[in-house]
Amino acid sequence: MFEFERAEVIEAASELVRIPSINPDLVPDGGGEGELAEAIAARLRRTPGIDVELQPVIDGRSNVIAAAGTGNGRTIMLNGHIDTVGVEGMAEPFSGRAEGNRLYGRGSYDMKAALGSATLLLERIARSGDFPGRVVVTYVVDEEYASLGTEAVVRELDRWRPDAAIVLENSDLDICLAHKGFVWTEFVTQGVAAHGSRYWLGVDAIAMMGYIICELDQLGQQLLERHPHKYLGPPSLHMGLIRGGQEVSSYPAACYLQVERRTVPGETVEMIEAEYEEILERLRQRDPDFSAMMMTGIVRNPFEVDENEEIVRVLRETITELRGEEPTFIGKAGWADSALLSEAGVPTAYFGPAGFGAHGAEEWVDIDSLVDFTNILAETVRRFCAGGE
Repeated sequence: MFEFERAEVIEAASELVRIPSINPDLVPDGGGEGELAEAIAARLRRTPGIDVELQPVIDGRSNVIAAAGTGNGRTIMLNGHIDTVGVEGMAEPFSGRAEGNRLYGRGSYDMKAALGSATLLLERIARSGDFPGRVVVTYVVDEEYASLGTEAVVRELDRWRPDAAIVLENSDLDICLAHKGFVWTEFVTQGVAAHGSRYWLGVDAIAMMGYIICELDQLGQQLLERHPHKYLGPPSLHMGLIRGGQEVSSYPAACYLQVERRTVPGETVEMIEAEYEEILERLRQRDPDFSAMMMTGIVRNPFEVDENEEIVRVLRETITELRGEEPTFIGKAGWADSALLSEAGVPTAYFGPAGFGAHGAEEWVDIDSLVDFTNILAETVRRFCAGGE
């Protein structure tokens, strides 16, 4: 059984937090993940027995794929993202400072500290020389925007053939069995541009969009009243962005509304599109001059894993043994890359340390929980690769 000391866990986490990796699709001047990916790869290459590669994804942004262990047992994949959101309002976003029981900085909780632990595990496995199976760690880009990094991993999954995966997102040392998905949709209403004084010529696209907004608001209330998912509650809907018109003195020719629908397991994009089309058809029947269309954008399906899946069972037993108490099964409202791995046929668990402030002005990871997480992860991986022993 591997055991990790507090000081080395802090050092590995702090090293990653100190290197900025802001997703440029979220923040236009964000520097991206390149510097951090190169640093991770360079560190791992210093340890003989770790296979390391940079997997190009988009615009010079690359995943780091690293593997260690040469035993004949099973293969497990550990997945985590190296991109972060922006740092507006943060006093010291890249300090990686440890004070008391907290390690501060952007990405500390979401989720560089957990990836620091995965790095330590790879190094320890490579140095041990007798690990029962193989561990592949995917340090991926772009999870905070479109998950292009894990999509790239999934496209080449046959190269690694993992028997299971753990996504190292924060879960407060509980086991996340489900999270919501989302569907982004844009509605467009089409009016007729005209001078504001010529009401007999103009058709107001913004007013037309108002009817859609009222219908969507009613649908959103109905969603909240549906039978809730065991871990996630009900599905939901909100209107995120709207734009239209050219100046106040003219009738607007078009109006654009972007809507996000948060989905629960069992819901599909086809179901969502049917709900929306029913609204549009109802409005067309009410007014023959009503003109609107919708376009589906990014779709990310929800995630759910059975509590009896072997990787979940092994993780649960290990947590219980090392901490002296059983973990709680939980759900998460936000989306994670676990859904992509699960859809690709890989049994996937979701497990990480405790902390605070993901995407917030102050972010930190709980150091005690991070040390526990590191030791639990190492023993879970060993047991799973050895066949559950």
